[in-house]
Amino acid sequence: MPTFEEVLADYQKPIYWHIRRMVVDHDDAADVLQETFIKVYQGLSGLKDVASLRAWIYRIATNECLRFLSRRRETPLSQVDGDEALQSRLMESDYVDYDDKMAVDFQRALLTLSSQQRTVFNLRYYDELSYEEISEIVGSTPATLKVAYHNAKEKIEKYLLNE
Repeated sequence: MPTFEEVLADYQKPIYWHIRRMVVDHDDAADVLQETFIKVYQGLSGLKDVASLRAWIYRIATNECLRFLSRRRETPLSQVDGDEALQSRLMESDYVDYDDKMAVDFQRALLTLSSQQRTVFNLRYYDELSYEEISEIVGSTPATLKVAYHNAKEKIEKYLLNE
Protein backbone atom coordinates (compact mmCIF):
# COMPACT_ATOMS: atom_id res chain seq x y z
CA MET A 1 0.00 0.00 0.00
CA PRO A 2 1.46 3.39 -0.95
CA THR A 3 1.87 6.03 1.73
CA PHE A 4 -0.31 9.13 1.73
CA GLU A 5 2.71 11.20 0.69
CA GLU A 6 3.24 8.94 -2.34
CA VAL A 7 -0.43 9.15 -3.27
CA LEU A 8 -0.36 12.93 -2.92
CA ALA A 9 2.78 13.19 -5.08
CA ASP A 10 1.30 10.97 -7.80
CA TYR A 11 -2.27 12.29 -7.88
CA GLN A 12 -2.34 15.89 -6.67
CA LYS A 13 -1.78 17.50 -10.08
CA PRO A 14 -4.10 15.30 -12.21
CA ILE A 15 -6.84 15.44 -9.57
CA TYR A 16 -6.49 19.23 -9.32
CA TRP A 17 -7.06 19.55 -13.08
CA HIS A 18 -9.97 17.12 -12.99
CA ILE A 19 -11.57 19.24 -10.27
CA ARG A 20 -10.68 22.51 -12.00
CA ARG A 21 -12.43 21.42 -15.18
CA MET A 22 -15.55 20.68 -13.15
CA VAL A 23 -15.71 23.76 -10.90
CA VAL A 24 -13.78 26.20 -13.19
CA ASP A 25 -12.43 28.59 -10.55
CA HIS A 26 -8.92 28.01 -9.12
CA ASP A 27 -9.83 28.91 -5.54
CA ASP A 28 -12.87 26.64 -5.62
CA ALA A 29 -10.76 23.86 -7.14
CA ALA A 30 -8.16 24.26 -4.39
CA ASP A 31 -10.88 23.96 -1.73
CA VAL A 32 -12.38 20.86 -3.35
CA LEU A 33 -8.90 19.37 -3.78
CA GLN A 34 -8.23 19.83 -0.08
CA GLU A 35 -11.52 18.14 0.85
CA THR A 36 -10.72 15.33 -1.56
CA PHE A 37 -7.32 14.59 -0.07
CA ILE A 38 -8.65 14.80 3.48
CA LYS A 39 -11.05 11.99 2.54
CA VAL A 40 -8.26 10.09 0.79
CA TYR A 41 -6.09 10.40 3.91
CA GLN A 42 -8.92 9.22 6.13
CA GLY A 43 -9.77 6.22 3.97
CA LEU A 44 -6.40 5.12 2.60
CA SER A 45 -5.62 2.66 5.38
CA GLY A 46 -8.94 0.90 4.80
CA LEU A 47 -8.48 0.51 1.03
CA LYS A 48 -8.23 -3.19 0.28
CA ASP A 49 -7.47 -3.19 -3.45
CA VAL A 50 -4.46 -1.10 -4.49
CA ALA A 51 -5.38 -1.77 -8.13
CA SER A 52 -8.49 0.37 -7.69
CA LEU A 53 -6.61 3.27 -6.05
CA ARG A 54 -6.82 5.59 -9.07
CA ALA A 55 -10.53 5.02 -9.60
CA TRP A 56 -11.16 5.40 -5.86
CA ILE A 57 -9.38 8.78 -5.74
CA TYR A 58 -11.18 10.01 -8.86
CA ARG A 59 -14.51 8.87 -7.38
CA ILE A 60 -13.84 10.87 -4.22
CA ALA A 61 -12.82 13.93 -6.26
CA THR A 62 -15.83 13.63 -8.55
CA ASN A 63 -18.22 13.29 -5.62
CA GLU A 64 -16.65 16.30 -3.93
CA CYS A 65 -17.06 18.32 -7.15
CA LEU A 66 -20.69 17.33 -7.49
CA ARG A 67 -21.31 18.12 -3.82
CA PHE A 68 -19.65 21.52 -4.25
CA LEU A 69 -21.63 22.31 -7.40
CA SER A 70 -24.83 21.16 -5.75
CA ARG A 71 -24.21 23.52 -2.82
CA ARG A 72 -23.66 26.29 -5.31
CA ARG A 73 -26.89 25.27 -7.06
CA GLU A 74 -25.29 25.80 -10.42
CA THR A 75 -27.15 24.49 -13.39
CA PRO A 76 -25.66 23.81 -16.80
CA LEU A 77 -25.57 26.76 -19.14
CA SER A 78 -28.06 26.93 -21.95
CA GLN A 79 -27.30 28.72 -25.17
CA VAL A 80 -30.08 31.19 -24.53
CA ASP A 81 -30.00 32.10 -20.84
CA GLY A 82 -26.81 30.65 -19.38
CA ASP A 83 -25.74 30.82 -15.79
CA GLU A 84 -23.88 34.11 -15.85
CA ALA A 85 -22.05 33.42 -12.59
CA LEU A 86 -20.29 30.31 -13.89
CA GLN A 87 -19.64 32.03 -17.23
CA SER A 88 -18.22 35.00 -15.36
CA ARG A 89 -15.88 32.82 -13.29
CA LEU A 90 -14.64 31.21 -16.50
CA MET A 91 -13.92 34.64 -17.98
CA GLU A 92 -12.17 35.85 -14.82
CA SER A 93 -9.92 32.81 -14.51
CA ASP A 94 -6.59 32.13 -16.13
CA TYR A 95 -7.89 28.69 -17.14
CA VAL A 96 -8.32 29.56 -20.82
CA ASP A 97 -6.20 31.50 -23.29
CA TYR A 98 -8.70 34.22 -24.17
CA ASP A 99 -6.82 35.10 -27.35
CA ASP A 100 -7.80 31.65 -28.67
CA LYS A 101 -11.48 31.99 -29.61
CA MET A 102 -11.84 28.25 -30.25
CA ALA A 103 -10.52 27.40 -26.76
CA VAL A 104 -12.93 29.87 -25.16
CA ASP A 105 -15.85 28.54 -27.20
CA PHE A 106 -14.90 24.97 -26.32
CA GLN A 107 -14.88 25.78 -22.58
CA ARG A 108 -18.22 27.52 -22.90
CA ALA A 109 -19.57 24.47 -24.71
CA LEU A 110 -18.42 22.25 -21.82
CA LEU A 111 -20.38 24.43 -19.44
CA THR A 112 -23.56 23.66 -21.37
CA LEU A 113 -23.30 19.98 -20.42
CA SER A 114 -25.13 18.46 -17.48
CA SER A 115 -22.86 17.62 -14.56
CA GLN A 116 -23.02 13.91 -15.49
CA GLN A 117 -22.12 14.57 -19.12
CA ARG A 118 -19.33 16.96 -18.12
CA THR A 119 -17.94 14.42 -15.65
CA VAL A 120 -17.93 11.60 -18.20
CA PHE A 121 -16.56 13.84 -20.94
CA ASN A 122 -13.75 15.20 -18.75
CA LEU A 123 -12.75 11.77 -17.44
CA ARG A 124 -12.67 10.29 -20.93
CA TYR A 125 -11.35 13.21 -23.01
CA TYR A 126 -8.91 14.92 -20.64
CA ASP A 127 -7.99 12.20 -18.16
CA GLU A 128 -8.07 9.46 -20.82
CA LEU A 129 -9.73 6.94 -18.52
CA SER A 130 -11.35 3.83 -19.94
CA TYR A 131 -15.12 3.41 -19.74
CA GLU A 132 -14.52 0.63 -17.21
CA GLU A 133 -12.53 3.00 -14.96
CA ILE A 134 -15.16 5.72 -15.34
CA SER A 135 -17.78 3.10 -14.48
CA GLU A 136 -16.00 2.48 -11.15
CA ILE A 137 -15.88 6.22 -10.49
CA VAL A 138 -19.46 7.22 -11.28
CA GLY A 139 -21.23 3.92 -10.61
CA SER A 140 -22.76 3.44 -14.03
CA THR A 141 -22.35 0.84 -16.75
CA PRO A 142 -19.77 1.32 -19.51
CA ALA A 143 -22.57 1.19 -22.11
CA THR A 144 -24.45 4.02 -20.40
CA LEU A 145 -21.22 6.03 -20.18
CA LYS A 146 -20.53 5.55 -23.88
CA VAL A 147 -23.95 7.00 -24.64
CA ALA A 148 -23.38 9.93 -22.25
CA TYR A 149 -19.99 10.65 -23.84
CA HIS A 150 -21.45 10.45 -27.34
CA ASN A 151 -24.29 12.80 -26.37
CA ALA A 152 -21.82 15.21 -24.76
CA LYS A 153 -19.70 15.27 -27.92
CA GLU A 154 -22.77 15.95 -30.05
CA LYS A 155 -23.89 18.76 -27.76
CA ILE A 156 -20.41 20.32 -27.87
CA GLU A 157 -20.28 20.05 -31.66
CA LYS A 158 -23.73 21.62 -31.99
CA TYR A 159 -22.73 24.48 -29.68
CA LEU A 160 -19.50 25.11 -31.60
CA LEU A 161 -21.24 25.06 -34.96
CA ASN A 162 -23.76 27.64 -33.73
CA GLU A 163 -21.10 29.98 -32.33
